[in-house]
Amino acid sequence: MILLHGLARTRWSMRSMAAFLGQRGYLVANPGYPSCQYPIETLAQSTIPPAIAALRRQGVKTIHFVTHSMGGILLRAYLSRAPLPELGRAVMLCPPNQGSELVDYFGRFFWFRYLLGPAGRQLGTGPDHLPARLGPATFPVGIVTGNRPAFGLARFFPGPSDGRVSVARAQLTGMEDMLVLPHGHCLIMRHRQVQEQVAWFLANGRFARVA
Repeated sequence: MILLHGLARTRWSMRSMAAFLGQRGYLVANPGYPSCQYPIETLAQSTIPPAIAALRRQGVKTIHFVTHSMGGILLRAYLSRAPLPELGRAVMLCPPNQGSELVDYFGRFFWFRYLLGPAGRQLGTGPDHLPARLGPATFPVGIVTGNRPAFGLARFFPGPSDGRVSVARAQLTGMEDMLVLPHGHCLIMRHRQVQEQVAWFLANGRFARVA
């Protein structure tokens, strides 16, 4: 199991998810990476292969992924270039799979480009931005996103959003399942409801739903 945090975050943001999955028997690699310093392709190549190697050394035969936000784009970028024979299932939390309108708006400002670096600038919604160039999913993936934006951020989106990514733009062609829950972007990975849904998808290939 490999966890990938999001833009301007650290591995500690995924700590509760790592603990939850560890309690369910998964061997978890939770690497950190300098998300604001390099392009996404560079980050993917420097972060994911060492985590894969660490799990292989421990005898892991199936490697699942759980990502938050830009971590999902790292995974897509990596898998677009490198096959992974042990690849199992992936759950993406609030991924900007079709970019984010916030990047479209704030990307013109120097302070945004300075703070979030080259990777942040790659996450716009245009056809030349990286998410649009990565293509559909070619692996089993489920997506959980939120619809509770922080105060003042809803105005940047034409429809429901988590305050960073719209529900519509979290979707990915080829995904197995998608679930929208009443949470915001930044802390969605810490909610027990979300963690339980992640574990359910990893085990069953679908999210659990109450009739």
